Amino acid sequence: MRLLALLGLLASCALLLAPAAQACGPGRGYGKRRPPKKLTPLSLKQFSPNVAEKTLGASGRLEGKITRNSERFKELTPNYNPDIIFKDEENTGADRLMTQRCKDKLNSLAISVMNMWPGVKLRVTEGWDEDGNHFDDSLHYEGRAVDITTSDRDRNKYGMLARLAVEAGFDWVYYESKAHVHCSVKSEHSVAAKTGGCFPGGALVTLEDGSRKTMRELQPGERVLASLQSDGSGQLLYSEVIAFLDRSPAARQQFYTLVTDSGAMLSLTAAHLVFVAKGNCSGPVASSQLQTVFASQVQPGQCVVWARGAGQEGHLSQVSRIKMKEDTGLFAPLTRHGTVVVNDIVSSCYAATDRHRLAHWAFGPLRALHNWGGPMGHQAEGVHWYPSLLHWVGSRILNPKHFHPWGMMDMDT
Repeated sequence: MRLLALLGLLASCALLLAPAAQACGPGRGYGKRRPPKKLTPLSLKQFSPNVAEKTLGASGRLEGKITRNSERFKELTPNYNPDIIFKDEENTGADRLMTQRCKDKLNSLAISVMNMWPGVKLRVTEGWDEDGNHFDDSLHYEGRAVDITTSDRDRNKYGMLARLAVEAGFDWVYYESKAHVHCSVKSEHSVAAKTGGCFPGGALVTLEDGSRKTMRELQPGERVLASLQSDGSGQLLYSEVIAFLDRSPAARQQFYTLVTDSGAMLSLTAAHLVFVAKGNCSGPVASSQLQTVFASQVQPGQCVVWARGAGQEGHLSQVSRIKMKEDTGLFAPLTRHGTVVVNDIVSSCYAATDRHRLAHWAFGPLRALHNWGGPMGHQAEGVHWYPSLLHWVGSRILNPKHFHPWGMMDMDT
């Protein structure tokens, strides 16, 4: 109960602050130009955020070393930005290889460095490591970490360089030594990097008039087929979409595709929650049968809830096989009931944590905000501010076992 009370207090604070956070003028006070943000250099041995590198709140757990011969080598992309100097002491180009997320943050940092110190460039001393020069648990082996200095090697600049790296969006920055700053990012597959769980842009929902619409066409305020009960059971009805927790139409991502005996197929990211049952997959759904698991944990032979239409109850359908596929778009609609029928399969609207009921309760203030202010209209691309806040809070107060493992520290390292 103390946990629920704390989450409620924080969520309520978020609700109170929401109008100010969302306001962009015109209006009294909102039209004033903000003063430039004062940047404070990091101190030697300081890291930001103030958590361990391989935890949910930072860069997340390891996924395994990448070698030139591994299948995952294609995840690395070369960085030929002329505004960045790569030491490349091995003369193999390895320091230029990195994940796309790392590349994006590094390029952003390069601009900040030139703006802060005209005539000075960003310098990378270590990037992807293929020679075993780091500890076994280093993110350098996955192209997710870089060690950096300035081109003039002025050590008096490194504290501010670390701060600029934080502002550029690196997921973890460590002023490691007087010789360099260490920066790392979340995995391309990581729930934390991709903001949790989503459906691809081509996934279909059913509207109140019986027609179908893709996720990329769906808008807040429309009503879609969903489950009455928050555990995925009960009668099917139409529930209003109040917001998108994530809306990234151009993003490419790997999806788990659940293929069922009924012919329905559901694609969703690894950390998205789905309702499953074990045992006999025939007949209507009983509430006591269902549990929520991450998409990456679903096994062939388990049952998902197959939706036949509004006014009816869902029926169980067995998962015959699971396949991986890459698709375009990341969409996470939030309905009033916390459930949504996608490609005829009942799914949760939530992700990242395995506690669907807690997630539904934690999003209560956002539903209240919608009731108070009405439909939120067109939503900009990216992650909604509210789940970002809850993710930050949850990573600090919930047991790590309740989060998707891709977002947690590898306990074996």
